[in-house]
Amino acid sequence: MKIIKDLNVKNKTILVRVDYNVPIKDGKIESDLRIRASLPTINYLLEHGAKKIILISHLGRPEGKVNPNYTLSPVADELRKLLPKETVGFYPLPEQGAKIPIPENVRIALLENLRFDPREEDNDSDFIKNIVQSIDADVFVQDGFAVIHRAHASTDAVKEFLPVYAGLLLEKEVNNLDAAINIPKKPILLIIGGAKVEDKQPLIDKFNKIADQIVVGGKIAADGYKSNNPNIYVAEDFDENNKGDKLDIGPVSTAKLSGFITDAKTIIWNGLLGYAEDPAYATASTIAAEMIGEHQDATTIICGGDTTGFVEALMETHPNLKYSLVSTGGGAALEYLLGKKLPGLEAITK
Repeated sequence: MKIIKDLNVKNKTILVRVDYNVPIKDGKIESDLRIRASLPTINYLLEHGAKKIILISHLGRPEGKVNPNYTLSPVADELRKLLPKETVGFYPLPEQGAKIPIPENVRIALLENLRFDPREEDNDSDFIKNIVQSIDADVFVQDGFAVIHRAHASTDAVKEFLPVYAGLLLEKEVNNLDAAINIPKKPILLIIGGAKVEDKQPLIDKFNKIADQIVVGGKIAADGYKSNNPNIYVAEDFDENNKGDKLDIGPVSTAKLSGFITDAKTIIWNGLLGYAEDPAYATASTIAAEMIGEHQDATTIICGGDTTGFVEALMETHPNLKYSLVSTGGGAALEYLLGKKLPGLEAITK
């Protein structure tokens, strides 16, 4: 990949695609981890003399219409707190052919939700061209790993108008996933949970050739997933509610999983092990997250939206937990692990 470390950014206006698709309730951000994940790239550009940094992102699914429930305004406020020495501007998407009037003293600007315009998801060249021209951008930096598997205007069409480089977050995500696939430390453990077999089976099949041990839990195991492969352990006992619903893997299965985690040198976890929305059935997921986060001599990768959200919430109260990568991209990480081509990465390759 072409990365920003290969680029002289001094006195340049840099258009940066970030992932600020963060949980917001009643106008307040519930987790700022994705915003903080973008700071290394922003600070690198500031420290190396970028003239202006224009940030673009989507939030939620406003279906191509302006919707105040999906405004990025709270994110701009959060950026001002995280970057107290900088003046952070917030601007609507530009009208066709218009310039965005960014004052000289504003080095960082966040534009409004890209998905307020249907052309973002339509991969419309004119849409992103208008943004590029509205700020006189010199370079495009892709740092939104979570969207690189989408052929959208801000991941794909943008390459028609600007040279494209990877930001530091994207570089970190790709390097960690690459290492897990191509140069992993052994033994390798893949932990699979969640609800949909059709989503997980390709990952199980892929890692069946790579992993030393695969553990299957979650609703997949509760619904009776079977395997004759001796390297695949399917949870054998469960915690149930008073209706007999199997809502978490049980103590025997959790103990076996704990042993596999202790022995592993590379751990990839995708999918919660139980109905973790209810704390009563989050026991196995919590134990796994804590053990993995304390396993400092292993490469540890957490991926998948529910799993990363669970781990991020746990990290808020357990700052001692450290992971090699808590991926910001659920679908993107899975598609990368499966070897699929990702439009946003294709745009960056040398």
